[in-house]
Formats: sequence, structure tokens, C-alpha cells
Amino acid sequence: MNQLSKLKNLPLPGLESQLKMAAVERLEEMQAVALENKLPKEASVMMLIYPKNDIPHFVLIERTQSKGKHSGQIAFPGGRKEKTDIDNSVTALRETEEEIGILMEDQELVMPLTSIYIPPSNYMVYPYLAFAKAELQFTPQPSEVKSIIEIEVSELLKDKNVSRTTLSTSYMQEVSVPCFYFGEIMVWGATAMMLQEIKDVLKKVEFKT
Repeated sequence: MNQLSKLKNLPLPGLESQLKMAAVERLEEMQAVALENKLPKEASVMMLIYPKNDIPHFVLIERTQSKGKHSGQIAFPGGRKEKTDIDNSVTALRETEEEIGILMEDQELVMPLTSIYIPPSNYMVYPYLAFAKAELQFTPQPSEVKSIIEIEVSELLKDKNVSRTTLSTSYMQEVSVPCFYFGEIMVWGATAMMLQEIKDVLKKVEFKT
């Protein structure tokens, strides 16, 4: 985990990295146009790396089914910024505690990652990278989290786990999109874009798994 400290001084690859996993063409242009006319809501998510059987893992969640645009999706723990949050990092820490039961003080922030605007829900999402020194016991919030997904960091770093799939959503029909496959778990969209940046950053420091 000491390798994570090396990341703080590295420049982020940013949008160039994220666009490798963008679900639609011309995403950068679409986001710019959308932002011209809207005041987006703010949310934060957490990429939390932790040891499990001495192997670095990270955690994703499967969201419960609801009427929301992102219900049922695979995502990072996180959520909307509250008025009491002094900044976006506090939102990420607080939401991670609320959604998967990991105390804020047990999450050691490493760095912010590149924010990403999500047009369908009009959210500007601020991702953060953190780590925990000890093995974790998750307590999912039943109203928000259907299941906890633990993935070895080594699986993220394997290029063979990048693929494409065809999806239909409320805003696009039968579109081929890039995605990650972790066994039977498929991750696409904004979460995949953020994972791609993290992958590129970890490769820069030759993260050992």
C-alpha cells in the first residue's frame, strides 16, 4: 500500500484516460454543451483499496432497484453532497460510511481524481482514492446497496478484462459501449471511465498486487 503515496505527486491523465471507456462518441462535446445551460448537482464517490488475505482489493456496490436513472447499476460507494459537508472529499468519506459501513476514520484519503459530468442525471461527480490498512467488514445500507462486490486490484490492471457490450438505456438504444469484465461483473459508463483513470495512474507507479 505504500506505493499509493507515490501517486500524490503525479499529474492525473484526466479526460484523455476517461474517454477510453466513454459510452458514446463525442462525449466531451456533449458534456460541454450540457454544462453551458445547467447548474449540476454535486456528488462524490470513493475508490477504496484495502487488503484481503494480504491481496489488495477495491470495493464496488450493486445499487438497489429504484426509479432513479442509476438504479441497479454497479458503482463506487458514494452519493450526493449534503449542506453539512465542508468539501467533496467529506462527501465521499461520509457516503462510504453510510452505504457500506466503513468508518470515515478508517479511510485514508490519498488523492482526488478527475471529476466527471453525467448528463442523464445532471450530476458533477468527484471521485477520490483512499486506502484502508486493515481488512474490512462491510455493512451495506439495505435501502441503497443490494450487494457488495470485492475485486482484486490485479484484475483492474489486466488489459484482457477490457471489452465491449451492447446496451439499451433510457437515453440510448442498442449501442456498443466499452466496459470492464471482472468475472461475471460488468462495469460500464461513468464508473468504468473513473476506473480507467485509476488503472492508468496505478500503472504509472507500477502498483504491485
